[in-house]
Amino acid sequence: MSLPETAAADWIDRPDALQAWLATIPADAAVGLDTEFMRRNTFYPQLALLQLGWNGRYALIDPLAFDIGAALQPLLGAGPAVTIMHSASEDLETLAPLLPGGPHQLFDTQIAAAFAGMGLGMSYRALVAELTGVDLDKGETRSDWLQRPLTDSQRSYAALDVVYLKTIHEQLAERLQQRDRSAWHAEDCARLKQRASHRDGDPQPQRALRAAADWQAAQQALLRRLLQWRDRSARRLDVPRPWLLDDTLALSLAQQPPASLGDLEQRSRGQRALRAAQRSELFELLAPAVSTEEIAATARIPGHPQGQAKKALGDMKQLIDALAGELDLPPGLLCPRKVLEEYVVTTEWPDFLDGWRREVLHDRLANLLPG
Repeated sequence: MSLPETAAADWIDRPDALQAWLATIPADAAVGLDTEFMRRNTFYPQLALLQLGWNGRYALIDPLAFDIGAALQPLLGAGPAVTIMHSASEDLETLAPLLPGGPHQLFDTQIAAAFAGMGLGMSYRALVAELTGVDLDKGETRSDWLQRPLTDSQRSYAALDVVYLKTIHEQLAERLQQRDRSAWHAEDCARLKQRASHRDGDPQPQRALRAAADWQAAQQALLRRLLQWRDRSARRLDVPRPWLLDDTLALSLAQQPPASLGDLEQRSRGQRALRAAQRSELFELLAPAVSTEEIAATARIPGHPQGQAKKALGDMKQLIDALAGELDLPPGLLCPRKVLEEYVVTTEWPDFLDGWRREVLHDRLANLLPG
């Protein structure tokens, strides 16, 4: 189905106009949604524009002009409406202050395309081309969405991001039903919402820094203390984490804490958001010895598989590839390699593999663990 390459969209910058626009939408409608946001020098993404589409009508809503959350919540956050989005993870994070639990019913078209056998991580442009025959112009991808007024080109680009969601949703929903994958897709969309709603940070951030996998337990606990401070401080100051403390410096400070405030100042030069106040706070944070309670609360960092674990990883990867072929799913959707590596090293069943994946994979993978 080919649709027009341009679409007229209502510009909405007043609460009454948004309420009037939403009032015409049935409670159980399927509504296309997209956002434009900026994240250049802040921790939190800055919502710059919200696009909605329903029944051939499109709206560009200006969140800089008024608080739009109260109006969106009844229809999208609490009601039975289906919210259609593409690759929604960052959009959900951006919308979290307005829709804390995310859309009540989310249909992510990128995830749906993967379950429909169209490949993992398919872009919106590629999906539109595949299902509608339209080649979209992505010229405004890196545009400044916080500027006002937006250009005609920006408005057209933004509107087109929701114009095709309806027809894509209809086709993909049918394919999911034909493959009996609707429930699996809904589960992965719910998981996506759950991840976006966790605004307190990762309780075990050290696990992402595998360079410290061979460290002693006390050093890993100190690294965890340091990274949790970085996360809290970055949120409070609303700056990107690496501006405050990049990973390389975090590893260095945890492995060899500074002997003095001057030492810390010398080693942390170039950290653009680490001011004197934060540097003093960081020095005091690193000074106390790690307690036994901290060590007990720190999850070990999984290292790279070695020996029998490495062989088991190869066997598991072959199993995943074979099962993915049988199910006509991308192997990375069924089980990413990183998750397999963590499982084979820790032997603890990963949270990512709960739900439908557990039913398909648990016994098969458990049988391949090193004895």
